[in-house]
Amino acid sequence: MSFHLPRSGSFGRLSACAAAVATLFPLAALAQQNNQLDPVIVTGTREAQPLHASVADVVVIDSDTLRDSGVDTVEEALRRYAGLQVTRTGGPGQSSGYFMRGANTTGTVVLIDGVRVGSATLGQAEFESMSLAQIDHIEVLRGPASGLYGADAVGGVINIITRHGSGKPQVTASVGAGGYESGEGDASVTGGQNGFDYAASVSRETSQGVSSVRPGAANGFYNPDDDGFQRTAGSLRLGFTPAEGHRIGINVNASQLNAQYDSAEYNPPDYLPDPSPDFRNHLRTSMMAVDYRGRLSDLWTTTLQYANNVDDSKSGGTTLSRYKTDRDQFTWQNALSLGTGQHLVAAYEHLREQVSGDVFTDKPVRSNNAYILGYSGTFGATSLEASARRDENSAYGGVTTGSLGASYALTDTLKLRALVGKTFRAPTFNDLYYPQYGVSTIKPEEGRSAEIGLAWQSGGSSASATVYRNNVSNLIGYDPDPNGTDCPAGYYGCAANTSKARLQGATLTAAQRWGGWNVHATADFLDAKDATTGVRLSRRADHQESVAVDYDAGAWSAGASLLDVGARPDGNGNLGDYAVLDLRASWRFKPMWRLDFKVLNAADRDIQPVRYYQGLGRQAWVYLRYDTKGF
Repeated sequence: MSFHLPRSGSFGRLSACAAAVATLFPLAALAQQNNQLDPVIVTGTREAQPLHASVADVVVIDSDTLRDSGVDTVEEALRRYAGLQVTRTGGPGQSSGYFMRGANTTGTVVLIDGVRVGSATLGQAEFESMSLAQIDHIEVLRGPASGLYGADAVGGVINIITRHGSGKPQVTASVGAGGYESGEGDASVTGGQNGFDYAASVSRETSQGVSSVRPGAANGFYNPDDDGFQRTAGSLRLGFTPAEGHRIGINVNASQLNAQYDSAEYNPPDYLPDPSPDFRNHLRTSMMAVDYRGRLSDLWTTTLQYANNVDDSKSGGTTLSRYKTDRDQFTWQNALSLGTGQHLVAAYEHLREQVSGDVFTDKPVRSNNAYILGYSGTFGATSLEASARRDENSAYGGVTTGSLGASYALTDTLKLRALVGKTFRAPTFNDLYYPQYGVSTIKPEEGRSAEIGLAWQSGGSSASATVYRNNVSNLIGYDPDPNGTDCPAGYYGCAANTSKARLQGATLTAAQRWGGWNVHATADFLDAKDATTGVRLSRRADHQESVAVDYDAGAWSAGASLLDVGARPDGNGNLGDYAVLDLRASWRFKPMWRLDFKVLNAADRDIQPVRYYQGLGRQAWVYLRYDTKGF
């Protein structure tokens, strides 16, 4: 593989950032040897495995990080700790997009507790509807994953794991107030006894916000009113273990978002943009799953799960448009132990998706049957992982994908790994069926990806470097054909397989703990282009770096995070780079009580996340937190 990273006036600064990350490698030699438990993940192979054993590039954002780092949204946590690039049409609560390794937003699979969620018309999950309060941790698999998860796992997979219960009852609660007339509160209870386990949580967030569109925006959408939001979310997870090794569970997760936004209506007689209506996005989401997991023998564990996801959006000004996705998913998965360190996963997955609303009045449906094989094995210093999957879809036919990866432990602390894979992205319902736009014969995008990485870990110190390349063909886009020769007759443009893309880059990470200090840094470099024209893909920055530094002095702790985002093309122009500094502090005045303070965008930078849109300025927050297990 050959890589051509961006050459620009900012590249010297990028090199300096990369060098700063690299300096943490020798610093790690000074670390104390902390005996920390290795996280157990499920996303890398669909079954539990220690994080250090994964051949894939998997990042875990744990519950302490989500609570203590000062991040205010799910997408912000993913951007700072998993390297996703995020776009948002305004501040929190507004519609967001995300790019993992340069892939389109539609090229990343998002799961909640292993269940696929999101809009089948847009082809993405709406992070703006999700609350951090229900989340225990997030697992992010970066790289090709269609061999395990099927359509859309081009850039990777995000698996959001909600809270679960065990042991004595534990209660947590918090209440906070911040600038822009913002407020939030949440409460949860978890525990388990006599074979039962439970976890329940509820949260509420509100903010007055600012106008999502910048004054004088050329799109004609500017309205000086503030665009705030209200979000309510809750989750319930119950389980019963009638015998050791056998558990029956139910999982419910729901949210409701009411967010204002700026747009325009075009009314007669002049059909000029009218931004004065109160535009709102009313979004309701829900996920419900029932499952059984049983250890039938020392060699065989089986899992059965039925899940339903509903994504129901009503948005607009004087007239609301509705788009609803109803998704049913059934999975039968079997994990087989073939010997010491040898494991096989065999699964069948059925997915049925139906959309309805004002546009899809005929309620189109598509179904997918998938057959999955996965293998993981350890042979001394060498580990292997392989997957193969066959998808049979009623809308676009059959697709076979897979991946093959290996790692080799050069020393007790240093590991070399490599992975290749084939991926595909399915057409959305808009691509297939939207009136006067969709084309039922459109083909899935196909990708071929390769990566190589080096990872080092010793005690409380770690560092890694990964380079990757993904060639995507049959890219689905808009064909503006005015003559109806390529598009169906009567169309003035349509969805079409138009071009190829080349996504390549490098990711550097480092983390260091010594004494009360904790440092975490990432640097991502991306070269995402149309392979035919050489033009950079829209809204992708050529670099993004984040550094977080925290110090814990016992009752008091303090920290700071810096995010640097490079310039990126958007529309007919370019958006400049920007940096955001966040500050935080905590005071544990009682074993179970804590006061938190944070200042987001402390330097009050003018942020333009998307062309013509604006983020929030400086925002201060104060929280009161309670946790029966203590802090």
